[in-house]
Amino acid sequence: MILSAPEPLIRVLYDESRPDLGDPSRPRPVRLYLWEPTRSGDPGDTGETAGPGAAEAPAPLVVVSHGTGGSGSEMEWLVGPLHAAGFRVVALDHHGNNFVDGYEPEGFLHPWERPRDISFALDVLAREQPLGPVGVAGFSIGGYTAAALAGARVDPGILWAVLTGEVPLPEIPEFPGVLEALRAKYPQEEDARRTLDGADGDLSDPRVRAVFQMAPGIGSLVTRESLEAVRVPFAVRWGGADTITPYESDTRPYLEYVPTASGRSIGPAVRHDDFFAPEPADPTARVRAGEDAAAFFLEQLG
Repeated sequence: MILSAPEPLIRVLYDESRPDLGDPSRPRPVRLYLWEPTRSGDPGDTGETAGPGAAEAPAPLVVVSHGTGGSGSEMEWLVGPLHAAGFRVVALDHHGNNFVDGYEPEGFLHPWERPRDISFALDVLAREQPLGPVGVAGFSIGGYTAAALAGARVDPGILWAVLTGEVPLPEIPEFPGVLEALRAKYPQEEDARRTLDGADGDLSDPRVRAVFQMAPGIGSLVTRESLEAVRVPFAVRWGGADTITPYESDTRPYLEYVPTASGRSIGPAVRHDDFFAPEPADPTARVRAGEDAAAFFLEQLG
């Protein structure tokens, strides 16, 4: 059974350094779903009351990044067990790539903007109160997002080959014709190339101390050199029957090249959509993945 979490506090932040993909005159929105920890569930809590004047350390924070076309609001299978374990949990809606606000082609084809959303959110939260140790958990392309915050970088050469059609783009059911939509938005090659500025930049965030990936995406676009430089604890889980983010192309690079990575399959028959479908073929897959995530972050952050 999936552990439920209470209703989150919902906030919409605005990153003035980046434009709204639908209206460049406006700043980029970053919606947060925030669950504060309950005192009795804090990791390591003994149930004792702190003495007079004692300062309570901030609870560890886990940020959750959704998959392609999803939403932080549908990540309860990860949020629930993390919140139950005592963590402060924040899930995001990545602009242009979430079903709440609608889709923009850049939201699907410019994945490096997603880790910037998380660093921006951490900046805002840190100005409001001290942050505890930070971990990031991501599903599908959210797995890449988490890895990027630990130093993973996409290869702009391969990315350009995908955008020009030299390398086939796998079908994206949430946005059929996404490549054509991007080309229509940037018909001049010079403008299209300019959109890749910063794609291979260092997006690592020193506040992130641990990464958990579930069925991670775009492993084939990430450079081996950047993965070999990752130093934070790094856990990977995947489904043995996943044809959306197949093990060989999307999962294996993280597991093989990140020196701190360890992982295992959730099951040989587990598919990608077992983590979000209303009626999954294996309803226990997401439950077990959530339990693994909570155990991993308790060990690394708690």
